[in-house]
Amino acid sequence: MTKENIDTPALLVDAPALERNLEAMQRLADGFGLALRPHAKTHKSPALARLQIEAGARGITVAKVGEAEVMAEAGLEDILIANQVIGETKLDRLVRLAERARTAILVDGVEGVQALEQALARRGLEMEVMIEVDTGKRRCGLERLEDILDVVRAIEKARHVRLRGLETHEGHVADGARSAEDLRTRAQAAGQRLVEVAEALRDRGIEIRELSVGSTPAAPYTGAVPGLTEMRPGTYVFNDVNQMAIGQATPSDCALSVLATVMSRPAPGRAVLDAGSKSLFAERVRPGFAGEYSGFGFIREAPGAVISSLSEEHAVVDLNGEALRVGDRVKIIPNHVCPCVNLHEETYVVRGGEVVDVWPIAARGKVR
Repeated sequence: MTKENIDTPALLVDAPALERNLEAMQRLADGFGLALRPHAKTHKSPALARLQIEAGARGITVAKVGEAEVMAEAGLEDILIANQVIGETKLDRLVRLAERARTAILVDGVEGVQALEQALARRGLEMEVMIEVDTGKRRCGLERLEDILDVVRAIEKARHVRLRGLETHEGHVADGARSAEDLRTRAQAAGQRLVEVAEALRDRGIEIRELSVGSTPAAPYTGAVPGLTEMRPGTYVFNDVNQMAIGQATPSDCALSVLATVMSRPAPGRAVLDAGSKSLFAERVRPGFAGEYSGFGFIREAPGAVISSLSEEHAVVDLNGEALRVGDRVKIIPNHVCPCVNLHEETYVVRGGEVVDVWPIAARGKVR
């Protein structure tokens, strides 16, 4: 089967580019002396998670219980759910999952620790947790040391919850960065803040074994901070236009594309593709400093064209002098690859024009 036989829209993964990305990030983590625990929310594929483990990763990261269940069913045994798990139903699923795979979650409040303790006590199990520290994302996570100490005390009172260490997601560092040096400064500040919190806890006699950071844009920089133990990038496996905008990827580094067909040329200078918001995800590119990118994806075969708008099944393209005809097939690099992948059921792995494998996207967003 060749890619010409694939109906559109569809996801394509370029195997050589993927392999280069896997090797490069593992080499980066090894150079920093950090364990690599890649975030599988980007690809949602047990097959690709196994490739990451085979390349040297310690384990995997996921975003929610449903993703962890899918990965465990596929035989992956060391999983961090980089999120809070709240609610009786989710906690019951989490505890049952912990019976068959080494699983840890994040906590950022006493209530979360207590709820987890109750769920674990019912089945007589123990589980490790990471306290999430807010280093600037302003999402979940704690900023004040006194709040973090409250969570530590709750863990110490629990009989079934064990503290592994501290975690942060420094994904905010690329937002508004004006240069690679600015990005470096922001990323290292986030890593340093995590180390400072750990030192303050250790000064109080609290054991902190792991310090985990996670962000693809920050990965080349945060890992250089002494004292960290683990990094959790996700986007690197495929890369996307956001990565191109900050100079960390070129089109040849982007392993995933949405294959689409030109289905209409309704007016001069305008084409319409059959891949709309249900295939590409309607998100603008992050402002960057390494190039001017606009629209809803980058068309490899027509780099000067701009995908100016998306409907559910239509992508409207301003051609800007590029020549596309009805029936032409194009490959689109998505702006943000993670939610784009989540829209599809499978991805075609291509090497030299031949489809060599088809990977189900088994941990899609419909799984809670």
